[in-house]
Amino acid sequence: MATAVALAARRCSLSAALSASSTSSSSLTATSARCFHATPAACKTQAGRYRATLNRTRPLTYEQSVTPDGIAEQKDFNSYNTAQLEDTFLMKEEMGQDLPHKILLEDMFIRRFMHGTWPDLILSEVIVKRQHNLVRVAAIIKRTSGQRTVYFLLGYTEELLSLWLKCPVKLELQTLESEMDIVYKYI
Repeated sequence: MATAVALAARRCSLSAALSASSTSSSSLTATSARCFHATPAACKTQAGRYRATLNRTRPLTYEQSVTPDGIAEQKDFNSYNTAQLEDTFLMKEEMGQDLPHKILLEDMFIRRFMHGTWPDLILSEVIVKRQHNLVRVAAIIKRTSGQRTVYFLLGYTEELLSLWLKCPVKLELQTLESEMDIVYKYI
């Protein structure tokens, strides 16, 4: 590899010398002498990937185990929006709202509100599904001893989100016994 780089550098200097001798020095520009670059490609894609430990003790959920380029092939997205049907984007002045911006902010608000309302109980990602004017929120929570607390939080969350978003909100929650039940694999 080093010899190939040295040969390419020699060719570059020879071609620059030949082009300089054949043309006048005043017309020689920086782009007339082209060189070969032998740098390795910097195709490091590290975002969204977790490093493996030596003894494979890091637990990953299914959401974490899928790499970013595997989303839409191996698993689905965390937000679904079927509210924008045909021609609704073009009719945003008639509806009185800018839907893409509003939906993004509402999804972020729903996720933060869920994590704040259900502290230390949500074990998975919060999935937001929109169908027409109905918003369904799905998550996996930890099973607690107090069922009254869960039912209160369920009604509280649905009612407040329905008032704030001005549309019906349904929570779809599944419970697990322990946090270790959500582990998909170890790396």
